[in-house]
Amino acid sequence: MNSQADEFTVEVRIAPQFKRLITAGLVRRAALAVLAHEGVTGQGELSVVITDDAEVHDLNRRFRGVDAPTDVLAFGAEDESATFVTAPDAPTLLGDVVISCPRAQEQAVEAGHPLAAEIQLLVVHGVLHLLGYDHAQPEEEALMWARQDDILQALPASKR
Repeated sequence: MNSQADEFTVEVRIAPQFKRLITAGLVRRAALAVLAHEGVTGQGELSVVITDDAEVHDLNRRFRGVDAPTDVLAFGAEDESATFVTAPDAPTLLGDVVISCPRAQEQAVEAGHPLAAEIQLLVVHGVLHLLGYDHAQPEEEALMWARQDDILQALPASKR
C-alpha cells in the first residue's frame, strides 16, 4: 500500500491465545485501508487490540456504562489530548480499537465467512468510528455502511 496513510503507525496487540488465529499484518492492512480510503494524510498513530470477551466486556462497562460484551469498541484520542499542548508537527493520535476475538469467531460462523474477514470488518468499523463516523441515525448508518463496504471490497480476506 503506497499512500499518505503509510505515514501512520498502527500498533497491533493480539492476546497470546489468539496469535495463531490472526496476524498483525491482516489487522494493520485493514486499518491502513480505512485511512487511505478516507484520505487521511500526515503522520499519526492508532492501536488495535485483539483480546478476549471478558476484557471487552469490562471496558464496555467501565467506559460506556454498558454491562455487556460487544464485538468492537473504539476509543478516540481527541477527547483526552484536547487538554494537552502538542507540538505542531506531532503525530495525530487517533485512538484505540479493541476487538473481542471470541465474539468475532461467533459472528464469522453466523455470517458464513472466515474469521479473517470478520476481523477486517471489525477493524474497519472501529477505525471509521475513530474518524468520526457513527450509525445512531439511519442517514449516518447508510453513510458508514457504504464506506465500510467500499473499504472491505478492496481487502482480500473480506471478499465473500
